[in-house]
Amino acid sequence: MTEAVRVAKAAEQVVVVVGLNGDWEIEGQDRATMDLPPHTNDLINRILDVRPDAVIVTQSGTPVRMPWASNAASMLHMWYGGNEVGNGIADVLFGDVNPGGKLPMTFPKRMQDCPAYLNSKADAGRMLYGENIYVGYRYYEAVEIPVQFPFGWGLSYTTFAFSNLKLRAEGSTLSIHLRLTNTGTRPGSEVVQMYVGQRDPNISRPKKELKGFQKCRLGPEEGVDVALQIPMKYATSYWDEHAGAWMSDAGTYDVLVGSSSREADCLHGVFETAITYSWNGL
Repeated sequence: MTEAVRVAKAAEQVVVVVGLNGDWEIEGQDRATMDLPPHTNDLINRILDVRPDAVIVTQSGTPVRMPWASNAASMLHMWYGGNEVGNGIADVLFGDVNPGGKLPMTFPKRMQDCPAYLNSKADAGRMLYGENIYVGYRYYEAVEIPVQFPFGWGLSYTTFAFSNLKLRAEGSTLSIHLRLTNTGTRPGSEVVQMYVGQRDPNISRPKKELKGFQKCRLGPEEGVDVALQIPMKYATSYWDEHAGAWMSDAGTYDVLVGSSSREADCLHGVFETAITYSWNGL
């Protein structure tokens, strides 16, 4: 570790590549910890102490604990990129490719914050899924636990602005329209994400759920009008176990549209439905 710090001090640029492999996580087997391999976090902290401009590249198929994240100027999560992962990392770091990925899961700050933490072991031979519908971002928003990175999060070398949100909830369709503008100096992509949640529901429901998304590629200072449509019953419904049917309740619904599931990244709209109805099938 001392040698790594010495080399980092003298280097023109530092890239720290860390992560997991088949020795630490594998399909069909639970991980015992969210930590990176032993001493990895110590290595990153020591290098960031002398090179705060170092780029931290992480590789894993699941979230890892990142206690150093607030001190890192640049972070890139690569998952498992296969044989070409090295070239992929180089393309992004040298700016030949502008990254545009979004997290398909929430990255919690620690394993104890995970919704399944208290249900991770069998009880008298039974595996209990005590988190119910509150998995992923649905859980973290319900209990208001701060996370490392929210569901749908992802930055690039450019920036985007969302504006002029308009909703239309008429008949059997929910339609949204907004303006998306690339406010930066690089071509890039952004994923417009639409979430819907019912106010004061009669049953236990998540605050909001992802109902639609669209990826847009824009040049510098280019803007586009984005339209998303979804059948009203899919935007508002839940499965009623007692009735054995899908149920859509009358009431007020919030719509959040933005770059991630974090409310600070979203525009906000509201619509109402006047009738409660149910149906079977799709």
